[in-house]
Amino acid sequence: MFEFAWPWLLALLPLPLLIYWLVPAGEDRSAALKAPLLLHWQHFESGGQHRQRQRLWLKSLLWALLVTAAARPQWVGEPLELPASGRDLLISVDISGSMEAEDMVLNQQPVNRLQAVKVLLRDFIERRQGDRLGLILFGENAYLQTPLTFDRKTVGTMLEDTEIGLAGTSRTAIGDGIGLAVKRLRERNAQNRVLILLTDGQNNAGALDPVQAAELAAHAGVTVYTIGVGADAMVVNDTFFGRRVINPSKELDEETLKNVAGLTGGRYFRARNTAELEQIYQILDRLEPVPDTPETFRPVKALFFMPLGLALLISALAFLWQVRPRWQGAAA
Repeated sequence: MFEFAWPWLLALLPLPLLIYWLVPAGEDRSAALKAPLLLHWQHFESGGQHRQRQRLWLKSLLWALLVTAAARPQWVGEPLELPASGRDLLISVDISGSMEAEDMVLNQQPVNRLQAVKVLLRDFIERRQGDRLGLILFGENAYLQTPLTFDRKTVGTMLEDTEIGLAGTSRTAIGDGIGLAVKRLRERNAQNRVLILLTDGQNNAGALDPVQAAELAAHAGVTVYTIGVGADAMVVNDTFFGRRVINPSKELDEETLKNVAGLTGGRYFRARNTAELEQIYQILDRLEPVPDTPETFRPVKALFFMPLGLALLISALAFLWQVRPRWQGAAA
């Protein structure tokens, strides 16, 4: 249906008429309806009474079109039901310096942990139709990258733009990442609140201990699924000792991650490679949606440009008509 976003502006329509009535009889009443867009109306004002009446109607029309455009006319479509699972799902990703370790393989090419997480999370996010998704990043600090939204494309784009070091590189605030997620999730009245936390380290920064944060999550009804990222064994070339096997995930605190998941009714997963990480996402895909009251969306198409464009067109034509005699005289 057709409506105005700011209908109260239509009350300005009779304003020129009021000014016309209120100006004393000895004053120039025609000034009440002078068009502000043209600077040369003085030549357009001459003529007989019939032509002056035409110009008055023209100026009134321009005023009405401008006021109509300012009131923001718009076409509001029929209500569309948004698919909703009733789930608010936040993804908290570790972007500390340790995520630069290249112990993952993707398409037969070595990649660092964050790159692998990005590629596989992108597909996971795209499959979460009906969930409200959000993104939290943490390193030395934790911050909300994307608030909860149905716009999966935006969440994926913000994840793709994420770089290591945006939240500090040397330490990891896992507890703060959980605490921030709990704060955001408890602000909504969702029936199912889920946090997926991916990290490759241990908590050594921040104000909140991960177990304490998990207790807060459990109290707020937030289920936390934790994922430990990183290979258990990796072959490296050493200058003195040649090829040797190291454990690049020795800093991973699996015990704490298991406790966090257990306290909230979630699960802990270990992703030693991209295949295991993809399997974890498939398991998480099987989370049962909780029925929720469907949300509706009414598409709105702005129409202000139509009266505004018509006013500009009429003004331009009037101006050209005004200066036409000058052009003809110059041509002669």
